[in-house]
Amino acid sequence: MNQDKKKFQVKKLTLSAMFMALGLVLPFFTGQIQQIGSMLLPMHLPVFLCGMICGGGWGGIVGFILPLLRYALFGMPPIFPKGLAMAFELATYGIVAGVLYQRSKWHCYRATYRCLIIAMIVGRFVWGVVYAILCGMTQQVFTFKLFLMGAFVEAIPGIIIQLLLVPVLVKTINKATRGPDW
Repeated sequence: MNQDKKKFQVKKLTLSAMFMALGLVLPFFTGQIQQIGSMLLPMHLPVFLCGMICGGGWGGIVGFILPLLRYALFGMPPIFPKGLAMAFELATYGIVAGVLYQRSKWHCYRATYRCLIIAMIVGRFVWGVVYAILCGMTQQVFTFKLFLMGAFVEAIPGIIIQLLLVPVLVKTINKATRGPDW
């Protein structure tokens, strides 16, 4: 039994590394679309997937490290305040989506959507709080209107993509890694 548990942890570690790599690379593709590249939220998708497939702990770790590592390697996103706020936001996505999904009685589309939408709302709230705190430390203005614009209005294309792709990808990856019992 101990050997099976060890194999399962190695599988989660490997999948988490794959999601981390995907999160590093995806922004290069979406960044080519000048007007809406950042609105597609390319780093969010692998974090949601990691949380739901590998669990909240792994999703949280990948979510927190991803924007910081991307900044260290490529200089984007700008680390302060955007990158730091994103680290907390993405960590929240990974944790909340993962914990809710793992505790869900069923792993159907409805449960996946429920977990995804709750994680999106909580993560955006965390982003707003952290961003407001960071802006307050530097005397930058961050109003409720700016929060709504950044968290929701400008993110509409990415939110739509997440709602369309995450449930399908979770089901597909689960079938490929766990078998057809999903």
